[in-house]
Amino acid sequence: MKPTPVLLITHDELLWQQWRNLDGTRWLPARGRTLADLARWRGQGRSLAILDSDLPRLPGWHDASWAAVLDGAQVIVASPRPTDEQGTQALGAGAAGYCHAYASPAALAQALEVVASGGIWMGRSLVTRLLRLVEERAQPPASWNLGLTEREDMIARRAATGQANASIASDLGITERTVKAHLSAVFDKLGVSDRLQLALLVHGISAPQERRSKVAS
Repeated sequence: MKPTPVLLITHDELLWQQWRNLDGTRWLPARGRTLADLARWRGQGRSLAILDSDLPRLPGWHDASWAAVLDGAQVIVASPRPTDEQGTQALGAGAAGYCHAYASPAALAQALEVVASGGIWMGRSLVTRLLRLVEERAQPPASWNLGLTEREDMIARRAATGQANASIASDLGITERTVKAHLSAVFDKLGVSDRLQLALLVHGISAPQERRSKVAS
């Protein structure tokens, strides 16, 4: 299999040296220094990129111009000082992933694999933040839990708020292994692949879909 081209957009030479250490048998790094390089990359029929959030003259994450910049692209925003707030904004602007800029090459490669396959990559704390926002701002449809047993429904509702397996197990007086087994059944029955998709479904924001999200460990 030929290496997959990936555009690494940064003005920082040290960061470029870090990023270019990606496994050359799987990835073919190319250097970019501005958003104009991303536009040219897309013009070549390519979409995968990592973007340094400290790049000079980047628009604010709420700027409407991001819709055109990121349309059709698979961009991971990498921040030297990652925060859940910035991650939420970057994903809202259309990024396909958010991570620490100085993550190891192996961690960056894992994020690239997920995004290249159509998924979303983000840290665990950011997923929890998004789940809480979903819970606060949406109302669950009446039919989301069709086909679930009573116990599966109880576990699904807790998981959709970001509650950890250990906490769910403690609440219900069962083992974590049992919680995991029930969640696996819930995901299968509802056609979702993780907690983020489950939360979106539970709160009526989306229907089951093929796109996957991935929580960074």
